[in-house]
Amino acid sequence: MANIAVLASGSGTNFQKIGEFFQGHKKHKVKLMLCDRKAAGVFSRAINLGIPAIYIPYFGRDKSEVESDITQELEKNHIDLVVLAGFMRILSEDFVNRWHGKVVNIHPSLLPRHPGAHGILDSWSSNDGELGISIHWVDQGMDTGSIIRQKAFTRTPGMSLKDTEQKIHALEYEVYPQVILELCDTFDKKDRK
Repeated sequence: MANIAVLASGSGTNFQKIGEFFQGHKKHKVKLMLCDRKAAGVFSRAINLGIPAIYIPYFGRDKSEVESDITQELEKNHIDLVVLAGFMRILSEDFVNRWHGKVVNIHPSLLPRHPGAHGILDSWSSNDGELGISIHWVDQGMDTGSIIRQKAFTRTPGMSLKDTEQKIHALEYEVYPQVILELCDTFDKKDRK
């Protein structure tokens, strides 16, 4: 059995899909959602899914203090996999080293192209013939960790930014929960050895 924690910052659409995917799962469970924005829509999604949600304030605090609070919650809940789903903070080297091989992120471009906070817009604005998503391990850089999976689609002539956003989000909702399941199954097999 693997326990999952999701770190989020926004409306929580990816969190919603992950939570729904693992509801009633026999082996793995989303145990916790942590968010750095008090008014984020992800809180109501967590409540509706029955997943404990914790506000972790960053404002006016040292990053190491905040990440210590996050680590405390992760350890208290025996978390095996930390899933970033629209979490708009860069984790420190200390945190990433502490949780090495246990923190995964999704990014709305085919990395290494278009890293950073504007992956969809940057992809759409480019001349790239293929657009898509990347799921990767988190390391000390911004969207530089080892790629776990990518899924692409061919850009169609005249594709609008809105069309691109919808297509990318549809891929995220389809692929991210499945990759998380595969990673949890891997952790589960290691535990049984």
